[in-house]
Amino acid sequence: MSIKQRKKDHVDLTVGGEVNYAQSTGFEDYRFVHNALPEVDVASVSTECSLLGRTFDFPLFISSMTGGYTDAGAVNAIIAEFCETRNLPFGVGSQRVMLEQPEETESFSVVREKAPTAFIAANIGGAQLIGGLNSEKISLLIGSIEANAVIVHLNSLQELMQPEGDRNFEGIEDGIGQLIEESSVPVIVKETGAGISGDAAKRLLDKGVSVIDIAGAGGTSWAKVENKRKEDANAESAFDDWGIPTVQCLKEVQPLKQNYDFELIASGGIRSSFDIIKALCLGADFAASAQPVIKAVVNDGFDGLDHLYRQWQKQAQIILTLLGCQNLSELGLHLLRRTP
Repeated sequence: MSIKQRKKDHVDLTVGGEVNYAQSTGFEDYRFVHNALPEVDVASVSTECSLLGRTFDFPLFISSMTGGYTDAGAVNAIIAEFCETRNLPFGVGSQRVMLEQPEETESFSVVREKAPTAFIAANIGGAQLIGGLNSEKISLLIGSIEANAVIVHLNSLQELMQPEGDRNFEGIEDGIGQLIEESSVPVIVKETGAGISGDAAKRLLDKGVSVIDIAGAGGTSWAKVENKRKEDANAESAFDDWGIPTVQCLKEVQPLKQNYDFELIASGGIRSSFDIIKALCLGADFAASAQPVIKAVVNDGFDGLDHLYRQWQKQAQIILTLLGCQNLSELGLHLLRRTP
C-alpha cells in the first residue's frame, strides 16, 4: 500500500473509527479546588501562554496530523489559516512522503502560504533519522514550510503494528542528536500516543532536545488504528492498549526540570479545556491535541474548528475564574485534589 493511501486511512479512522484507548489518561483522577471567593473578573482573565520564546493566545499546540495525499492539502490549509488568525502553533504531519516523493511537497508548503506569520513545526519520524539525515533533506524539511521548529515523532508501537511499518529503531537517539547539531531551528520530540517515560525523556534531554511532548496513552491508540487497517483486525490486538497514561508521563518527566532547561507539552487524550488546565496544574508548559481538531475540520471546515476553539477558550476562562486565577502562570498542583 502506498504512503498516500496509508495517510488517508489514518485520517478516516481517527475521525470516524472506534480507535481510542481503553485505558484513560488519568486526568479524571483529579478535581479542581473550587474557590468560593475568587476575586477575579472573568473579562480580565488571560489565557496567553509562551512556548519557545513566543507568546500565543491559548496553550494549545495543534499536533501534527496529515499531509502527502490528495485531500491533505485542503485540511492543512484550513488549520494553517485558523492558526494564523488565532495565534496558535501547529505542526504538519510527517514529511517523509515529501522527502521520498517531491511532488507531494505542495500538500505541506500550502501551510506557509495560508499562515505567513504563524508558528509552524516541520515533522519527521525518528526512524528516518537512523544513520543521519543529510543536509539537503534537512534544508528541504525546514525550508519547504519555513519551519520555526522541527518535530521528531517516535512511534515504534505504531510501526510494529503497521504491516508496511519500520522494524529497526536502532540509531534513532544518535540521529536526533545529529539533527539537533545541524538544524537551524529548535527540535521538539514527541511520542504519538504511547507516552514518554522519565528515563526516555532524560536520554532525549542529554542529547539537547528543546521541547518534549509526552503524548501519553488515553487518546487515540495508533496500535488500534493500524490493526483496524489489517484484513485480520485482531492480529495484534493485544497491543491496542499498550502505553503509559498521559498523567503518569507528566509525573515522571516534569521533575526533570530541576536539572534540565526544557519545555514540556502535554498531549495524548486532550479533549477539553478541563484536560488542558489540569495538565498545566500538573507541570506542563503547554498542551497539544489532534483528534478533536481534525474531526472538526473534516466535518465542518474552518467554522467547525473555530467553534471548537471558542468553546475551549471560554471554558478555560471560566475554570481560571473559579480557581481564583487571573492567568495561567498562577496554576499549580495546589489547585488539584486527587479523587478518593
